Amino acid sequence: MSDWRGSRTKRAQARLIAAVGYWLVAGLGWTLRWRTEGTDQYDRIIATGRQPIMAFWHGRILPATYYYRRRGIVVMTSENFDGEWISGIIARFGLGPARGSPARGARLALLQLPGVLAAGRPTGFAVDGPRGPCGMAQPGAVWLAKATGNPVLPFHFEAARFWTLKSWDRTQIPKPFATVSLAVGEPFDVPADADEACLEAARKRLEERLRGLEIRAAQLLSNR
Repeated sequence: MSDWRGSRTKRAQARLIAAVGYWLVAGLGWTLRWRTEGTDQYDRIIATGRQPIMAFWHGRILPATYYYRRRGIVVMTSENFDGEWISGIIARFGLGPARGSPARGARLALLQLPGVLAAGRPTGFAVDGPRGPCGMAQPGAVWLAKATGNPVLPFHFEAARFWTLKSWDRTQIPKPFATVSLAVGEPFDVPADADEACLEAARKRLEERLRGLEIRAAQLLSNR
């Protein structure tokens, strides 16, 4: 058991942060305007009987939580104190937290999430979390795709007006009434017989697609 779990004060703090954080995110999200591209990719995957393994950068957790609310997506969250209150917030938005860290790679993803996908629920990874490096995808999402036959679906949010936190992931918080773009990329599969070299190639492909989606999301904001 980690130190924070043994502290009644820290557990109470996590519950309080989650309760307050939910209302702050919900109130902010209600004001946002959206400009989207590729959102049909999600429904196309569902229509085939498979589930998306959704992949995004950690710094875009806030708009992702609000936009994809009430879809039953199970999201990887860390087991530390921050992960506790983040789990509390996303649960209130109808998302399912799965505790652990994508940095642990295949072992964690394979243990926790195949059953989630088999039960007909999508999964989500902030692929450079929980501690970075920022913009470097950890292997959990591509390992899960290999193990289950479900596709990786990359996406990126970008706000026209925002605050940036001084955190490792440079978390972006859209300002009230800002326009936020969402660029969803093409899904891709990872073969069941993929070896280490193939998995590393898939991980790099995910990074490249997310970087491309960053550019595309910025373009959507500039298109009038």
